[in-house]
Amino acid sequence: MVIFVLLPAFDVMRFDIVRQRFYFFGAELWISEFSIIFLSLMFLWILVAAMAMIYGRFYCGYLCPQMIFSETAATLEKSIARRMARRLADLSPVLRRSIAKAAFYLVLLPASIFVTFVFVSYFVPPLDLFHRLMSLDIRTAGGIVGASVTLITFLDFALVRTRFCTAICPYGYLQTMLADKHTLLVHFQDSEGNCIHCDKCVRACPMGIDIRSGPHQLECTHCAECVDACSDIVGKLGRKTLIRYAWGDAGEAALTAVPAASKPAWYRRIGFRDGKRIAILVLLTVYAIGLSIAISLRQPVLVRIMPNRITLYTMGTDGSIHNRFRLLASNRSHAKATLDLSISGLPAARIVDLNRDIVLEPGESLQREFEVAAPASAVAPGVNHMQIRATVVPAQKSGLLDETFIAPMESTAPQKAPEGRQR
Repeated sequence: MVIFVLLPAFDVMRFDIVRQRFYFFGAELWISEFSIIFLSLMFLWILVAAMAMIYGRFYCGYLCPQMIFSETAATLEKSIARRMARRLADLSPVLRRSIAKAAFYLVLLPASIFVTFVFVSYFVPPLDLFHRLMSLDIRTAGGIVGASVTLITFLDFALVRTRFCTAICPYGYLQTMLADKHTLLVHFQDSEGNCIHCDKCVRACPMGIDIRSGPHQLECTHCAECVDACSDIVGKLGRKTLIRYAWGDAGEAALTAVPAASKPAWYRRIGFRDGKRIAILVLLTVYAIGLSIAISLRQPVLVRIMPNRITLYTMGTDGSIHNRFRLLASNRSHAKATLDLSISGLPAARIVDLNRDIVLEPGESLQREFEVAAPASAVAPGVNHMQIRATVVPAQKSGLLDETFIAPMESTAPQKAPEGRQR
């Protein structure tokens, strides 16, 4: 629950549809950085697949918001019904149930608004969404989406709940397909016939299944409610639980204490029981390293300079040669940045029609056109190579952009002072 709420609030992982950004562990990735975004999504996909292969339905039982809120809604509804039954014992059963249902819905409505706010915050900036909520916005796209998701959430937790997991959610089917003979499962093991058939494991199951029918039931989310229920009952009889986590169909106990001499190696105890899992771990490590390097090497201010070759060059009134360029700059950091451009590799060249210090606010992008001017005597006819140095303050990072400067092939020494610029 805490993870679900904090991920968008601190930009740990969030898609910002409004600003076309992808936030991944604090890094603000722009849509133009699709390669890094793709690498991030591939890493998450492999992580999800690896978790399903090694630990089975662990996500469904312990991390899925749908399961967490569905179980909470069911528990809350039962609690309210019990309280109403005690306090309104003089009323008829039908009236008590109606009042309990109304009280449950009154609690469920603000809870649905909160869950919707958190969910939509993964796609809309939380502060902007909060202002929309406070103004009861149902006119703009964001407000309409928020109201619609609130209604769907309310109906989900009031009527659908865990049926969503077996009838709609595709991840349950995916996890079932990825499981193999070494995947962590919830097993019922009673070779000695110690089961007393109290059926508490069935009553405790939020999915309403009987784990004794087998560990591969699609509805089983490995939440271990049945493990706790069995432990509570047979523990009073001085016996060990008959339901436990175990690795694969062989049923090798995962959490049961065993003598140190017979314990398997540590990597087998945490789930890495064959070469396939080791390969998945290596692949995840490679992706994590590559992703870390890609994010660390990205420049906080993206600078691109392209020559405008519609006109190869123009001549100035002082006989200098001018080439026109286009500047594209984007500040991808959270702080104000100043961009300074300078010329190297071309003697006496200078930048004109552009302020020396360009201020970029956080998230700002700009386009500018400027000219590079050089004396005719300082350049060779035809193509001249030069570099434009882009310096970002306060990051104090500099980059050299290789560019070309075009000069006329014929002599540019003027016979008389020209009037204006000539092509």
